[in-house]
Amino acid sequence: MSHQHTSTVTAPTEVRHPLDALTAQEIADGRDILVAAGLVGETTRFPSVLPVEPSKEAVAAFRDGDAIDRRLLFVLLDTATGASAEAIVSVTTRELVDHRPLGTAEAPYGQPQYLFEEYARAEEIAKASPEWQAAMVRRGLGDRIELAFCAPLAPGFHNRAEETGRRVIRSLTFLRSTPTDSPWSHPVEGLIVHIDLTTGAVLRVEDDGDVPVPDLDGNYDAATIGAARTSLKPIEITQPEGPSFRVDGQHVEWENWKLRVGFNAREGLVLNQVTFRDGDEDRSVLYRGSVPEMVVPYGDTTSTRFWISYFDAGEYLLGKNANTLTLGCDCLGVIHYFDGVVADDHGNPVTIPQVVCMHEEDYGILWKHTDLDGKTEVRRSRRLVISYFSTIGNYDYGFFWYLYLDGTIQVEAKATGIVFAGAGVPGSTDPHAPEIAPGLFAPVHQHLFCARLDVAIDGDRNSLSEIDAVGIPMGPDNPHGNAFTWTNTPLASESEAQRLADPSRARVWEVRSADRRNAVGAPTAYHLLPQPSATLLAQPESTVWGRATFATKHLWATPFDPAERFPAGDYPNAHAGGGGLPAWTAADRSLEETDLVIWHVFGPTHIPRPEDWPIMPVDYSGFHFKPYGFLDRNPALDLPDGATGRASCCAGGECSCGH
Repeated sequence: MSHQHTSTVTAPTEVRHPLDALTAQEIADGRDILVAAGLVGETTRFPSVLPVEPSKEAVAAFRDGDAIDRRLLFVLLDTATGASAEAIVSVTTRELVDHRPLGTAEAPYGQPQYLFEEYARAEEIAKASPEWQAAMVRRGLGDRIELAFCAPLAPGFHNRAEETGRRVIRSLTFLRSTPTDSPWSHPVEGLIVHIDLTTGAVLRVEDDGDVPVPDLDGNYDAATIGAARTSLKPIEITQPEGPSFRVDGQHVEWENWKLRVGFNAREGLVLNQVTFRDGDEDRSVLYRGSVPEMVVPYGDTTSTRFWISYFDAGEYLLGKNANTLTLGCDCLGVIHYFDGVVADDHGNPVTIPQVVCMHEEDYGILWKHTDLDGKTEVRRSRRLVISYFSTIGNYDYGFFWYLYLDGTIQVEAKATGIVFAGAGVPGSTDPHAPEIAPGLFAPVHQHLFCARLDVAIDGDRNSLSEIDAVGIPMGPDNPHGNAFTWTNTPLASESEAQRLADPSRARVWEVRSADRRNAVGAPTAYHLLPQPSATLLAQPESTVWGRATFATKHLWATPFDPAERFPAGDYPNAHAGGGGLPAWTAADRSLEETDLVIWHVFGPTHIPRPEDWPIMPVDYSGFHFKPYGFLDRNPALDLPDGATGRASCCAGGECSCGH
């Protein structure tokens, strides 16, 4: 059998391990418990439903067949009053464990994530507003009201009396030429509707200026573009004997790697208990890895966009907005999918089929040498790819975790979709928004992702340091001027571990074990290799700085605390700021020989270009987490020649490996 474009699927229907993803039955049972407790009424909605992760001690003690106490965290919102609360239920004992109101009306405020139904509600409220209708008529657009799209957008925080402590959303208007037209190329510049979602009131309508709506075709589907090119010849990816990985429920084994694949509504993909086999031993590398937050701050000064700073996990939920992935398009080759289960606005389970994709892919040369006698040894690399995609409005984000044969882990974010644009006078200049198509101006903005790595290098007692390559001044230590060395600076506390990347010094960060040494007597370690770009470019006096302080450094580190999961805090929506990492690290706790969590900020600063229109080619960003003295030698020495198959490489004469 030729395994070409084939797939298998894991559906989370049973719980066999404490870290397994939520099942539909658990979400339904949890909701039933809340109903029985009298906490669910006609106007109750569920902005977020997440697993409550078991303690590390409980996970370590677990053995196959043991009883598992499964708990869920429900966020409840009364849409009639705006009151919200958190409730924890045990679906094992069928009891309400905890229930507490969220003080969203008191400083520093904050709101639960948006409901899907609130997007449609915001558009209905905007379109019903006489002020909005009058603005459309004044602009000569009265006959296109039915084709208008009123985008629902998180408001940021600007301490306005009519907004503070309330559930607010803003709406910008775009037009369609036809009911199926892409609206993003037709912005109605300067028209903003500010909405109180609880009362349904329009707080105010801003109608600033009268720039013509760009008359551009922003569609990009095959029917619009026309005949596809025929010059590309097929590339076939086959695995005649099937994939090299093994899947048992949500547990995965591939070559030396073992891990558990998780998924939840906020973070999306989570990797748990990642180990690398060394001889007969599975050695721990990561207890848990995820990308739990990202912020998209805009650098525009116009009334239409100065307030934009989306938190795509904390305000919109990356996992709840995740895509069903398609064989042969999103994922190529022999694929294993994992279904994901999230809760809808009413707290009922919804399955996202094929939400996580896993496959192998060739990755070029892993190692090679040609001896003086002409003898060549070469081995090909491959990697295990575990990924998902989430669509938040106009942008699409792919999150890819790569595991390599040499013990390296790579995390990559792929940003694509449609840039968020406004209108302007064709041919004019704007210092905050380049013109990417005639009359269409796309503001500068950033995509700042934050990875959370609960590291476990040979156990949970780890320390952190910063390594720089440095030149040595001419003198006794450098008589010829050529010498350089490296420095290894301990980052012993939370304040010391707030760091910026520095490519001029080849800066990396080392996580080392307190309990194990390698063959040369050094602590076993991994290095975090950043791919540095700008941190948050907003000014310290801005409200987005306070809300997204995590994005002002490339590196943070904290001792593990199960309550510290999200770097901007639990509820960044309409929050006054200061939550998350800046609040936690104010205690300046010790980071020496402790259960360590490192937080790494990465991502592109986007100055849009014409080539980003009408749909943006993928922009890549990420980092590597690479063994450095974790192993005593190259762990991939035993790969067969031509590691993408079992046959030897072709060297003179007829090739026997099918290429």
